[in-house]
Amino acid sequence: MIKRNNDVWVFIEQRNDRPADVSLELLSKGRKLAIELNSQLKAVVIGYNVENIAVETFNYGVSEVLITDHPELIHYKTLPYSKILSELVEKFRPGVVLFGATIIGRDLAPRVASYNKCGLTADCTDLQIADVKYLRNEYKNLLLQIRPAFGGNIIATIITPDVDIQIATVREGVMRLEPLVSSVKGKITNIAYHPSELDNIVKIIEQHREENRVNLKGSPIIVAGGYGLGNKANFKLIQELADTIGGEVAGSRAAVDAGFVTPDRQVGQTGVTVRPKLYIAVGISGAIQHRAGMQESNKIIAINNDPEAPIFGIAHYGIVGDAAQIIPTFINLFKQKLR
Repeated sequence: MIKRNNDVWVFIEQRNDRPADVSLELLSKGRKLAIELNSQLKAVVIGYNVENIAVETFNYGVSEVLITDHPELIHYKTLPYSKILSELVEKFRPGVVLFGATIIGRDLAPRVASYNKCGLTADCTDLQIADVKYLRNEYKNLLLQIRPAFGGNIIATIITPDVDIQIATVREGVMRLEPLVSSVKGKITNIAYHPSELDNIVKIIEQHREENRVNLKGSPIIVAGGYGLGNKANFKLIQELADTIGGEVAGSRAAVDAGFVTPDRQVGQTGVTVRPKLYIAVGISGAIQHRAGMQESNKIIAINNDPEAPIFGIAHYGIVGDAAQIIPTFINLFKQKLR
């Protein structure tokens, strides 16, 4: 067995023959972690005809890509993918392994962690490297896995000091996508795949995909409403303001649960993470769960009738008052400017 090293690995998920955005975001974060660890950033790509995907990872600082390329791996299947990756982790013993918190990542990461008897933290909102003193012992270069806990009431920092390999999943949009100005000259290492009968216990008969029609991540302006708006009729003001200034409509979880807005427009810990140029939060108290999904917006305007609302703690501009009176004023002023 190879002794554990500090290399950072990222599993590259594929969508329509391209690396998933969340995987590229994790490469951007993984590069920073690898620099702190004085180690290498590596990627793992499993599929069929995936060399172009491997080459793209060099734009994010990957020094080596481990590829398993085989026709039977063209679609994700739990058993062969988990076997390949689990055995690679067991053989090379990387210090950190990162997955997107997607349907595939949430299926794959626990299996790899269980096989290698190592720690796993799901849905992290931040990852850091630090030396930690815990139970009178000092641990070097631990991965701090940071995520909301206890229903979002606290931010927990989770460590796994008693295992060599640290695994985490991260949702799409949490980490910044930061390609290099020029790609590195990395190498591609091919890993053989030896099919077994067990790999095909589950067969894919048909596959249907529907693209998300809402792109909150790509919108430079987002107008989000919360339960504080009171009812669905008042929430129409959010749509009107968004239409006026050319933004997308979003909502807090409470607004989604109340039926004010559809789930695909939810921003927060259990929704989408966004970083628009302008985020207008209307009738949103600003619980940790919601702030986790929007606190890195370039400019935040908060409108709330409660001057003690937590959202004002991260807002660049705050307005205390009744949204039903403030939003129409906003709309009228903006329309006058356009005349």
